[in-house]
Amino acid sequence: MTRFIFITGGVVSSLGKGLASAALGALLQARGFKVRLRKLDPYLNVDPGTMSPYQHGEVYVTDDGAETDLDLGHYERFTGVASRQSDNITTGRIYSNVIAKERRGDYLGATVQVIPHVTDAIKEFVRAECDDTDFLLCEIGGTVGDIESLPFLEAIRQLGNELGRERALFIHLTLVPWIASAGELKTKPTQHSVKELQSVGIQPDMLLCRSEREIPVGARKKIALFCNIREEAVIQALDAQTIYEVPLRYHDEGFDHEVLRHFRMESREPDLGRWIQIAKRIKSPEGEVQIAVVGKYTHLLDAYKSLGEALTHGGIANNVRVRLNWVESETFENGEDSFEQLAGAHGILVPGGFGERGAEGKIRAVSYAREKRVPYFGICFGMQMAVIEAARNLCGIKNASSSEFGATSEPVVGLLTEWLRGNALERRTIGDNLGGTMRLGAYDCLLARGSRVAEIYHADHIRERHRHRYEVNINYKDRLEGAGLRFSGMSPEGHLPEIVEIPTHPWFVGVQFHPELKSKPFDPHPLFTSFIKAAVEQSRLV
Repeated sequence: MTRFIFITGGVVSSLGKGLASAALGALLQARGFKVRLRKLDPYLNVDPGTMSPYQHGEVYVTDDGAETDLDLGHYERFTGVASRQSDNITTGRIYSNVIAKERRGDYLGATVQVIPHVTDAIKEFVRAECDDTDFLLCEIGGTVGDIESLPFLEAIRQLGNELGRERALFIHLTLVPWIASAGELKTKPTQHSVKELQSVGIQPDMLLCRSEREIPVGARKKIALFCNIREEAVIQALDAQTIYEVPLRYHDEGFDHEVLRHFRMESREPDLGRWIQIAKRIKSPEGEVQIAVVGKYTHLLDAYKSLGEALTHGGIANNVRVRLNWVESETFENGEDSFEQLAGAHGILVPGGFGERGAEGKIRAVSYAREKRVPYFGICFGMQMAVIEAARNLCGIKNASSSEFGATSEPVVGLLTEWLRGNALERRTIGDNLGGTMRLGAYDCLLARGSRVAEIYHADHIRERHRHRYEVNINYKDRLEGAGLRFSGMSPEGHLPEIVEIPTHPWFVGVQFHPELKSKPFDPHPLFTSFIKAAVEQSRLV
């Protein structure tokens, strides 16, 4: 029997509902339960795929090709449970489905309304595909009081009534701010937030109180009294040195114990050994490396959330701290002096991106890494720029470019119009909707025997997640390989280059996929482990 845990947020946004959900999932999992996590997003976009990184941050991609909220990355990194398309829904998708049903006549001529039609669609989504799960944790995006989230709150209110207290738990995350001029923590924002939630018919069973300072017992009693919950159900959520310490902190506060108490369930004590070891390695590493990340969305680091975490995981695997220097790629289009930002780097990484802005700067960063023999890791767009750089500077193809940037006589990177996904042929055209022109989700890749990547993976067949529109042009393969750039990973049918490397370089690898999406602190991705290891070796040379 599946129990449902609904996590809402109040007072302000960005308090960490996704992280709290992921940490609770990890704690329940450590007690031996099977968990699944879901996210309800209140915006009208069908998915975040066409949203600017500055608006939404990273787009997280699942194996089955769904473009989802970045919180699903937290869910996977903390629990290891692979997310699916059914684990993220938006208002846009809900309304699209409801309107499609109305057009087909599925409602038999009824007047289509928010209640019951929209709320029923939300409830159907929440309860789908979870029969084999002990706990379904469902995070509701936004902040209580926002008009956009009202249908979702009404839907989970109805679910709470239908399931009963023995199968439903409501957790509300709030802020207890420290007012410096008064010299005290204030509980009133939490009280008002709970009243706002009660106004839509939901009485929270537990409160997670975010604070930068210890919340005194008296303040917790006050919160419990005015919010109509047990004192033990007021859980303080203090700032932690690393997000991977959060499960340990929550356990110390009795979070998982109170959850099980609500459901009147017994279990063994959680095995938190791996979280203790992870936190120890992050807080007390044996060394340090500097990695320069040359991107185009560096003003909002949430755009590279999974990437930053995967680099941290590589540090955990090598027992070193990874210091990240986020460098705007356009900097390198201003002259040679700008390379000072790369001078102390033990490794250079160029991540994914879209559009021409900053592309030439990324190409120059590739040149620097190749010529200075600094470990280089190119991901998606970063691989494409590495191939263009090799075509220009190793093969002498001066006009080498990508058709993404406009018409070119040398389309070393171009828009592919069809490819195989398993046994099915997929097609696209340049005129398709932006959300439908991507190669999305997990695809197979065959690794060349004796290549560096085959050694890194200890395999000759891998499966990684993609999110891109343009591909390296296979017609340039022979010329590039003749100049020293090896195509060491290819799609099974041999048409799509997936990985390139320079065998004579200390560590130079470009991949078309996004390996950061599958990295976890307790299971670091092999490419990031190897890249950070190469950076450690580089640090000993300088």
